[in-house]
Amino acid sequence: MNLRIISGEFGGRKIGAPDGRVTHPMGDRQRSALFNIINAEIPGAKVLDAFAGTGSLGLECLSRGAESVHFIEKDNTAQKFLKSNVELLGVGDRVKLINTTVLNWIERADPPHFDLIFVDPPYDDMQLSTVTRLFDLLKPSALMVLSQPGRSESPTKPGVVVVDNRSYGNATLTFYRREL
Repeated sequence: MNLRIISGEFGGRKIGAPDGRVTHPMGDRQRSALFNIINAEIPGAKVLDAFAGTGSLGLECLSRGAESVHFIEKDNTAQKFLKSNVELLGVGDRVKLINTTVLNWIERADPPHFDLIFVDPPYDDMQLSTVTRLFDLLKPSALMVLSQPGRSESPTKPGVVVVDNRSYGNATLTFYRREL
């Protein structure tokens, strides 16, 4: 299976993705809409792509001028595709590949803070307690985007507000912003 980078330095380039249920890559229409909404947030941003899968969201950010991306993916098959995609685009010097669970990384790594966080957990295991912990990694006024199935319950935390919700077929994107 192939996905394509939509715009920027690598616009039109194809990246690999495993067939089957290892990942659930966001479709072109949904990714295009997402990046139209957040495009102004990307240049110079430090990005976290949690539950990264093939890395399509973080790689799109690098294509559009993000400074760096941390990719967290525990699945070894997805991690191989992610590593291959990073090598294909020649962006290894701007990424950190982390092969563990998001929760394990949060608890053990003393993670930095980010300007933009993508959270796209497996739809059959949303790990909302882990998602809630990611709010703590947002810089003041930073943005987090959560992809979840249908009209799922959106986690909340004081100091982080929902600024937008968008539905695309069987997926909903919830946009959070950390208050100053």
